[in-house]
Amino acid sequence: MGKGGTLSDSVIKKIILSYSYVAIWIFLSFTVIVYNKYILDKKLYNWPYPITLTMIHMSFCSTLAILLIKVFKLVEPVSMSRETYIRSVVPIGALYSLSLWLSNSAYIYLSVSFIQMLKALMPVASDTMTNMLSISFGVAIAAYGEARFDVFGVFLQLGAVAFEATRLVLIQILLTSKGINLNPITSLYYVAPCCLAFLFIPWIYVEFPVLKDTSSFHFDYAIFGTNSLCAFALNLAVFLLVGKTSALTMNVAGVVKDWLLIAFSWSVIKDTVTLVNLFGYGIAFLGLQAQKKVQQGDEEGGRLLEVREGGDVEGKKNESEN
Repeated sequence: MGKGGTLSDSVIKKIILSYSYVAIWIFLSFTVIVYNKYILDKKLYNWPYPITLTMIHMSFCSTLAILLIKVFKLVEPVSMSRETYIRSVVPIGALYSLSLWLSNSAYIYLSVSFIQMLKALMPVASDTMTNMLSISFGVAIAAYGEARFDVFGVFLQLGAVAFEATRLVLIQILLTSKGINLNPITSLYYVAPCCLAFLFIPWIYVEFPVLKDTSSFHFDYAIFGTNSLCAFALNLAVFLLVGKTSALTMNVAGVVKDWLLIAFSWSVIKDTVTLVNLFGYGIAFLGLQAQKKVQQGDEEGGRLLEVREGGDVEGKKNESEN
């Protein structure tokens, strides 16, 4: 086979790998969301203890991360001082614990499809007013058509969105800007124990007394073990998707996952999805995709500006040497 054939095989291999990463991420993200819903929903597995479930996830992820880094030494830890940990990681861990607690709590009160729609409000704090309004308008329509609308559940999910958005900003300010880049394993190694410690405080007062008085409670190792394993695997899949595919691929994958969840919520879980819901979903998704295109354009423009400035500096340097 000639050079052209070899290049063609290489391109095909990369395409297959990219689609494989996308498929794995969609499957795991889909599985974790539906699994959490199944465990927490009172109509299904009926185990409405979101703080405890999140603590189980964090305990499992912390243990695996410690084993991979400290025992098996498969991943190199990041050099970090105690001061950096307290000032940078602890606030991120606090926000992450609040985000997970509230988002898991929302599964008790809201449908999977409606929760996915509320998550579309994440980029609303952007500078693009038209897209912001279209996303908010779409979510408002979806809320109006939501058959299982619960004010407290909406409050929980919006709180989770706010905490998660703040956490992502803090990661940029406190870690990335300082040159500290964490992969999924090192992220769990540093953040998960911190998150577990923060969750322990509300757990003692909110869920522990109820669990203690529930004589029928037993820890189902099969359910919670596989659920935690899926959550851990999802972190690895996110790393693969970010590192091996483009931002556009991630956006398309996210849309596919959301619509699959809506279809599953309607057909299997039997959540009511109305035409008004779908109309609102459609408007918000269009605004969300337009916003992502604007953000991608800004990033590409920034990279072009950096290249141009670098070229100008190099040109001036050559002129001065001549």
